[in-house]
Amino acid sequence: MDEKTIENQTRLYMYDLMNTAREHGFKADDVWEFSLVGDVEKTRLQKTYYPTIATKMLPEAVLEVFHLIKSRLNQSFSRDEQSLDKRTVVTDNLNYLVAYNLKRPRT
Repeated sequence: MDEKTIENQTRLYMYDLMNTAREHGFKADDVWEFSLVGDVEKTRLQKTYYPTIATKMLPEAVLEVFHLIKSRLNQSFSRDEQSLDKRTVVTDNLNYLVAYNLKRPRT
């Protein structure tokens, strides 16, 4: 996957994040959480939290976009997130990048 495509997908995702945060009145302490997940986990997150932003990406791109977004938002990486590699993404079928806010459960 080339750099331009990764950058474009990152920009589009960031645009969606900022618009959704603005539309739903996020405050300064409202922070997006990010997960690389498969189909079942994506559905569970969407049923648990609102709003969520879920985007399906190619396995070659999803990990790089995930890292770029966390870096641009100055978020640290957990131990599990640091251990993710492309092989894990492909074998576990983690093709969705999902953003959600833990303070906003779906009622």
